[in-house]
Amino acid sequence: MKHLKNLLLVAALFIGYQAAAQQIDLDVPYVPTDQKVVDAMLDLAGISEGDIHYDLGCGDGRIVISAAKRGAIATGIDLNPVRIKEANENARKAGLEDKVTFVEGNLFDFDFSKADVLTLYLLPSVNEKLRPVILNELKPGTKVVSHAFDMGDWEPEKTIEVNGSKLYLWTVPERG
Repeated sequence: MKHLKNLLLVAALFIGYQAAAQQIDLDVPYVPTDQKVVDAMLDLAGISEGDIHYDLGCGDGRIVISAAKRGAIATGIDLNPVRIKEANENARKAGLEDKVTFVEGNLFDFDFSKADVLTLYLLPSVNEKLRPVILNELKPGTKVVSHAFDMGDWEPEKTIEVNGSKLYLWTVPERG
């Protein structure tokens, strides 16, 4: 039931956000992630110093900044220039502007194949579209953590709930 409520909330926000962002064609609305959920996502992924981390649909940058605080080489990608500006400002305030990178662009046009950890809070339709890219382009062993939404029939190896939010973990398998 909570999953359905999350989906309905995101759908309603998406419709409203689309109207507000007339000049930007956004696939996913901006819904900030609670810091406890951010921390749980990074814990679930086992992120550590030196890991290469990408956050797809990074919004205000809070996941990227939190990963950088743990020593990760962290990059966020978002379509919305307002969010990228906000993310850079948040990194500056945290004293981490030289430790993070924020890229304005479409995640489907971005090469994140070097990731050790990939985080996302996207809609189910975007996750489904992203799944073949993840499975074909990320190296085996890469950890993928999604907030709120799964990846269809790709079964997560672990699912937890934090502050009413479901988090899913997958590890990119060996190809063959």
